[in-house]
Amino acid sequence: MRGWLNARRAAALGLGLLAGAAGAAKAAAPAPVVSLCFERQDVPPWRTEAGGGLNFALLGMVARSLDIRFDFQSMPWKRCLAQLQANQVDGAFAVSYKPDRRAIGEYPGGAQADASKRMHIDRYVLLRRKGGAADWDGRAFHHIDGAIGFQLGYSVGDVLRASNVEVDEGSQRADELARKLIAGRLAAAALGGSDAAGIMRGPLAAQLEMLPTPLIEKPYFLILSHALVAARPQLAERIWRGVEQARNSAEYRRLELAAGAGH
Repeated sequence: MRGWLNARRAAALGLGLLAGAAGAAKAAAPAPVVSLCFERQDVPPWRTEAGGGLNFALLGMVARSLDIRFDFQSMPWKRCLAQLQANQVDGAFAVSYKPDRRAIGEYPGGAQADASKRMHIDRYVLLRRKGGAADWDGRAFHHIDGAIGFQLGYSVGDVLRASNVEVDEGSQRADELARKLIAGRLAAAALGGSDAAGIMRGPLAAQLEMLPTPLIEKPYFLILSHALVAARPQLAERIWRGVEQARNSAEYRRLELAAGAGH
């Protein structure tokens, strides 16, 4: 009888040690790493090249809540989207919805991007030279004498082309566009609302006017690579749900208010 009890104690001890070892191994397992690219440009209040701004604050909250690690990589926007399409990174932000971009990566919600899982909402606006005649009434352009410039690879180009205006996609940065506009090489410039606000706070503002009616307003998303969604669909869904939950949190809303973000 004593031998049988000793055997049971030994078995229980062995199981305990195995459970402890398994728990230790689980605790020691590194957090999953998800590589994300973003445009190498300051776009306040959403992001800076150095990793500041609301986009990074939001994704930091997601990483902490899901116990994952984001590997952020800055690069020119077109290269970022190309690397995502080639599955060389796991995701890209912040990306507005265009049907043809579904070939590049996966939006939350699939074919119909789920705006509830957006990172933020922003708008595009039109800038003209101070005293200029170029105009936008919310439906059509008027008095456009030349090309309307926009940044390389930006989705507002589709809006401009659909309006049958001449376009210029030769600039990488908002300040380049503003200087081309001031120099008379453009009739107007279409910029993201955050970029336009930055220009209008800077030294070029005295020579420019921002029209009050937005060209378009749209949500911006974290989109994930086809490879990640196919291999780890549950992780993808957790990340997108995490974005929604973090964006709706009281902590993030306080950050938005402090940054002056309207959405």
